[in-house]
Amino acid sequence: MPAPRRTAILNIVGLCDRHIGPATPNIWEYRELGQRAFVEPAFPAVTCTAQSDYLTGKTASEHGIVANGWYNRELAEVQFWKQSNHLVTAPKVWESLREKHPEFTCAKVFWWYNMYSSADWSITPRPMYPADGRKVFDVYTHPSDIREGIKRDLGEFPFFGFWGPAAGRNTPQGDADAVSDWIARSAEWIEEHHSPTLSLVYLPHLDYNLQRIGPEARTIGTDLSEIDDIVGRLLNFYRQRDVQVVLLSEYGITEVNRAIHPNRIFRDAGWLTVKDELGLELLDPGASRAFAVADHQVAHVYLRPDQEPAFRDEVRQLLEKTPGVQAVLDGDGKREHGIDHERAGDLIAVSDENSWFTYYYWQDDDRAPDFARTVDIHRKPGYDPVELFIDPQLSAPSLRVAWRLLQKKLGFRMLMDVIPLDAALVKGSHGCRPVSRADWPICIVPDENWLKDEVINSTDIRDIIEQAVG
Repeated sequence: MPAPRRTAILNIVGLCDRHIGPATPNIWEYRELGQRAFVEPAFPAVTCTAQSDYLTGKTASEHGIVANGWYNRELAEVQFWKQSNHLVTAPKVWESLREKHPEFTCAKVFWWYNMYSSADWSITPRPMYPADGRKVFDVYTHPSDIREGIKRDLGEFPFFGFWGPAAGRNTPQGDADAVSDWIARSAEWIEEHHSPTLSLVYLPHLDYNLQRIGPEARTIGTDLSEIDDIVGRLLNFYRQRDVQVVLLSEYGITEVNRAIHPNRIFRDAGWLTVKDELGLELLDPGASRAFAVADHQVAHVYLRPDQEPAFRDEVRQLLEKTPGVQAVLDGDGKREHGIDHERAGDLIAVSDENSWFTYYYWQDDDRAPDFARTVDIHRKPGYDPVELFIDPQLSAPSLRVAWRLLQKKLGFRMLMDVIPLDAALVKGSHGCRPVSRADWPICIVPDENWLKDEVINSTDIRDIIEQAVG
């Protein structure tokens, strides 16, 4: 049997065909020399589901990743951005390739569900949480002993720019593209030290401003140029090492002008339960007749199991008449969309491409939970893109941030309470299937014989990877 062909998959988050042009000469040239296909988006078109589709060749009905987070019915808790690979309940592409080629190895560089995977090398963001209440930014690696070598050679991972108001922006802590640059260099480090057969590399730079200011903003060209420079460097690097490269994206981001607040709608209907804690309101999902776990343009709606069957229809009808809601999926709809899984909501609301769902449930901002004004991806019962902003109502935001950082440095407990509560600030989102293919994710391969059609399914990516490696 021929030896496997060494391959790198560069996941350029948010890249669509409409972005490839004068601002992206390296990606343009690679597309023109190879072949491009539009990828019919995963459902929902969000990071964890899309990546799981790509790496397993299955939909959420089989691999179980119904969103970036979901409601744990047994614990009565909403859980977002968990990292254990055991959550993905379908075989991964590197496992089948290892069976075919005993010498095969795989590196996962910042792709999600990166902890406790069967890949040979992995690196992923992972803060430490000492008992004194601090949050110490760091990375997790497998094997654990490569962590210190990578940090010694590359410096600390610029966690400040991975998510939050500093992401995709020039700050005193680093350049706008510092995160994707560091990830690219860590991929080069693993390649130089271990030469994996397959490298999976995650480059998130476009994701930030495409959501923050929208895909139609004039300044997006700067972001495109910055990621193109990084991609161009990686293409040259891998070319010199005889590694073939596939360019890929997870989803496209569309312009949005409407935020939908399903939990406020349910609260007005008397179905949502909140509890008072220290004068602030916390969602009590286990006690709620109905509540939504919002994730970009999809909202999983969970119903308390003791409700009458007619209640489901009542909830669905209320959602269907809500402006911006494109569809509400029940049993048949979930099966049709490949998301008929126990983790999925009893109903799934899907917005149109110009709308998105918030997790907001309070009716008075003064009663919002303390974490609402912070970057807190685990405590919020839904995804919150407003974390990309600093509250414009703060009179001196830079001083506020500096004071909070000083408090943190001195060891005081503090809240980095600088995030606004204004969903109208968000200008881009994803999750539904955009009408135009120009807003779909893409796959660019170096050999035109790899792609049989101009449009492929998200689950076809696994086959393309297997074909590339051989």
